[in-house]
Amino acid sequence: MKKNIELTPRQVVAELDKYIIGQDEAKRAVAIAVRNRWRRQQLPDDIRDEVAPKNIIMVGPTGVGKTEIARRLAALMNAPFIKIEATKFTEVGYVGRDVDSIVRDLLERAIHIVRAEQAEIYEAAARTAAEERLLDALLPLPMTTAVHTSDEAEQEAQRHQRTRDKLRQQLQAGSLEDRKVEINVEEKAMPVNIFSNIGLEQMEPEMQNFFERIMPTRTARRRASVAEARQVLFQQELDKLIDQDMLLAEAIARTEQSGIVFLDEVDKICGGEIHGPDVSREGVQRDLLPLVEGTTVNTRHGMVRTDHILFIGAGAFSRNKPSDLMPELQGRFPIRVQLKDLDEDDFVRILTEPHTALTRQQTALLETDGVKLTFTDDGVKALAAKAFELNNSQQNIGARRLYAVMEKVCEQISYDAPDAGEKKVIVDAAFVADRLAHASRDEDLNIFGFARRKDVEK
Repeated sequence: MKKNIELTPRQVVAELDKYIIGQDEAKRAVAIAVRNRWRRQQLPDDIRDEVAPKNIIMVGPTGVGKTEIARRLAALMNAPFIKIEATKFTEVGYVGRDVDSIVRDLLERAIHIVRAEQAEIYEAAARTAAEERLLDALLPLPMTTAVHTSDEAEQEAQRHQRTRDKLRQQLQAGSLEDRKVEINVEEKAMPVNIFSNIGLEQMEPEMQNFFERIMPTRTARRRASVAEARQVLFQQELDKLIDQDMLLAEAIARTEQSGIVFLDEVDKICGGEIHGPDVSREGVQRDLLPLVEGTTVNTRHGMVRTDHILFIGAGAFSRNKPSDLMPELQGRFPIRVQLKDLDEDDFVRILTEPHTALTRQQTALLETDGVKLTFTDDGVKALAAKAFELNNSQQNIGARRLYAVMEKVCEQISYDAPDAGEKKVIVDAAFVADRLAHASRDEDLNIFGFARRKDVEK
C-alpha cells in the first residue's frame, strides 16, 4: 500500500469527511500536522532535524470522534498508529506498563505495515514456490536405481512430469483442497515459566533477544490438508524472499518519521478534582515527557528515536483543563482543539452520510441472510431523536448511543432472519417507535426485551 504523504490539508479533510461528521477544527489541525511532516522532508538537512512535530490535544466528551479522527488519519497516511490509554500507567496496586512499550508497540505496527507492502511485491513468486513445494509433497520424485537404463529413466521422468502437470491443473482448479499432505514446519521453542509471572514482552530487549537466540529452531513433519499446507508454505517462501534487515530498517524509519501515538484519557493524569494519588498522575506525566520531547528507546529490533513521532492527546477534561498538565508537557502540545457535542442533526448525518454509515452496515449484514432492510427518512430521524434523548436523560456517550439504539431496533429482525426465508423490512418512524416502546429514561437501553410485534413481511 502506497503512502499518501503528499496529500494537501484540504484533501486530507475531504477524505476524513467521508467517515466523520463535523469537527472541522480538529480535522484541519491534524491535516496541517501531517502536511508539516511532508514539508519537513523537503527541508535541507541542517534544518530538518530542528523542526519538531506540532503535537495536538483534542478536548471533547466521549463519542464525538476524537479517536476516529486519529485512526482514520493514520489509515489514510498508511502510518504506524497506536492508541494507548494514559490510565494504563496509573492503576493503583498494579505495576503498570513501561511508557517505552508505546514505542515498541508502534514499531511492531510499522513492521506489520512494511511486511504487508513487501508481501504484495513478492506474493506471486512466493505462491509459485509454494505450489512447487506442494506438488513435491503430493508427488515425490521417483527413486531411480542402477538397473534402469538411460531410456527407462527418461521415460520414468516424462511420466512423472505428465502426472505432475495433471496435479498442477487440479491444484489450480481447487479440486485437491481436502487431500492430506506432509510438510515440514519450523517451530521455535519457547521458554516455559522462566521468571514466574514475567512474560517475554515485559523483559528488556536485550533479554528478549538473548532467549530468542538460545532457543533452538525445530523442524517437524506435519500432516495437513492442501488448503492449510498452501498457507504455511506460502508464508515460509515469503519469509525467504523478504529482506528482513531492509524490512526492519524501513519499519524503524516509518516509526520515527510518520508514527502517530494517540494518548487517550490524558485528562485522567492531570491534577484537579480527580480521585487517586496525585503523585501517580504527575509521575506518569514525567515518564511521558521524554517520549514527547524526543528520546531514544531501545527495542528488540534496534534503537528508535521519538523526536518526530506525532503525539495526539485526547480527553473530556470535564473536571480539569489542559493547563493542569505539567508546564513542560503542555509546551509539547502546542495545538489544542475543542470538539463539540453532537446534536440530533449530527446523528442523522452520522446514520446516513459516511461511507461506512451505521444504516449501510446493518443493511449489508442482514442482506447476507436474504433480508432487504430499508430505512426511510423519518425512520432515520426517529433513530437519531431517540439516541439524542437517551444521551440527555442518561450518560452522554455521543455517537456510540446510536449503536445501542440500532441494535435494539434490529434485534428481533436479526434473530428471525436466518429462518424466515426471503423477506423485506421497512424501518420507518412507526417501526422505531414500536420497537422502542418500552424505553425508559431510567433504564439502560441494552436491557430492553424483544418487542412483541411481528416484523418480517414475506
